[in-house]
Amino acid sequence: MSNREARTFSATAVVLRHLDYGETDRILTLFTLEHGKIKAIAKGVRRIQSRKAGHLEPLTQVRLFLARGRDLAVITQVDTLTPWLKLKDNLQLMGSAVYMLELLERFTLEEGANRDLYLLLVDSLNRLQENPNTTTVVHYYEVRLLDLLGFRPNLKTCVVCSTEIKPEDQYFSAQGGGVVCPRCVHNHPDAWKVSMPALKYFRHFQRSKYSQVKGFLIPEPAEKELAALIERYMTVLLERSLKSTQFLRDIASPEN
Repeated sequence: MSNREARTFSATAVVLRHLDYGETDRILTLFTLEHGKIKAIAKGVRRIQSRKAGHLEPLTQVRLFLARGRDLAVITQVDTLTPWLKLKDNLQLMGSAVYMLELLERFTLEEGANRDLYLLLVDSLNRLQENPNTTTVVHYYEVRLLDLLGFRPNLKTCVVCSTEIKPEDQYFSAQGGGVVCPRCVHNHPDAWKVSMPALKYFRHFQRSKYSQVKGFLIPEPAEKELAALIERYMTVLLERSLKSTQFLRDIASPEN
């Protein structure tokens, strides 16, 4: 490998977020196919005449050429692959897409390539743009993300006594990593009650391919409970709330 090849590299990436730096630069958080999550700096990108600015907005898939710097890689060239314009033009879709980006960014470290996570994100953003059933796309993404990160909750047997879950309302323990039966709930004071319909749909997402759920419509009561369950589980795992969930609630408010 030549010195030049060692100093430069390329990447296919989704822009997760950016942060203004200095007077004209931006630091970008990227999730790449080849290197996983990385940070890079785009020098001069905030200047009016910059040709890179439009390519480096969050929620854009890009092809990058970078030079290795002392602390951060420097973006030297960028081309847009997928702008996901439909997602950016619709407030509800954009909110769901930003939620997906934030989940991936919060759950991952800069620790090398993860092809499956990258493809899950890109496929899910494409599905969101194509499928009017937004909640199904988002829930499938959430459940697959948990699987790939090693946080798949146990929904088939009690996490305390290992007995198979019966067709009755159960409890869910985020700290225990799954369902707690009514007879063992005293072992998990953090657990909260969850209905069988919500658990049924959660399990359905766990065991199914996207082609099997893409036309799936969850009844509203079960959908609200499932969304709350997943959000609460994610919050415990991350030890913080996500900004995008509040944004989604705000734009869903009847006042907006």
